[in-house]
Amino acid sequence: MKIRRVGLTLALLAALAGANALARDTAAASSASVHNIVLVHGLYADGSSWEKVIPLLQARGFHVTSVQNPTTSLDDDVEAVKRALAEQDGPTLLVAHSYGGMVISQAGDDPKVSGLVYVAARAPDAGEDYPGLTRKFPAAPASKGLQWSPDGYGKLSEPAFLTDFAGDLPTSEAEKYYAVQQPMGKPILAARTTVAAWRAKPTWYAISTEDRTINPELQRFMARRMQAHTIEVASSHVSLISHPKEIADLIISATGVETN
Repeated sequence: MKIRRVGLTLALLAALAGANALARDTAAASSASVHNIVLVHGLYADGSSWEKVIPLLQARGFHVTSVQNPTTSLDDDVEAVKRALAEQDGPTLLVAHSYGGMVISQAGDDPKVSGLVYVAARAPDAGEDYPGLTRKFPAAPASKGLQWSPDGYGKLSEPAFLTDFAGDLPTSEAEKYYAVQQPMGKPILAARTTVAAWRAKPTWYAISTEDRTINPELQRFMARRMQAHTIEVASSHVSLISHPKEIADLIISATGVETN
């Protein structure tokens, strides 16, 4: 009987030791910071829209990849992000601006993705009609400046770009970004995501309070629905250009590393 009690005691101690080790490992894993950051641009832009944020992240030791979306269709853009994710060597934070939010919502179910950061970005639910969602809020002025080519590609007019897209940039700087504006394929208009990765992953959102491209109230609605860690920036749609430090700080906080 005594031998049996000793055996049970040893078994319980072993089980407790195993549980404690598992708890330590789990805590270590959850507190481990993310090293890889993948940046996803939106419409009427290219990867250079992140050019002010990238050096701030690299200065903190992060491995940064800025995806060049073709913006021909949602599927094409998701594939571009998936290719970038495949090249990452571990846990990765996905960060998107504007339409790029649709792309990371779809691609963000990848096991490597530790979290999602939305910068004045679309965040539709799976199967949701995003244009229908926007109609629940006052229309943003930029949409009136969308112009289509005969072969089905859309760009913002120069006045709309300078005033409604990048309105808080100096004109000379906004014109530089207008010059690299990438055309949008018409299939994007009707595209719907089939995945809402934000339902399963931690999320962060930077609302642009002076946005004339995505209504700030729509941004607040999407951020609340995701239960995202949220900041508000007194910015046009391009807060990543006009307020790069605030955006970089939000991204860094999402990796688990303390910001200055």
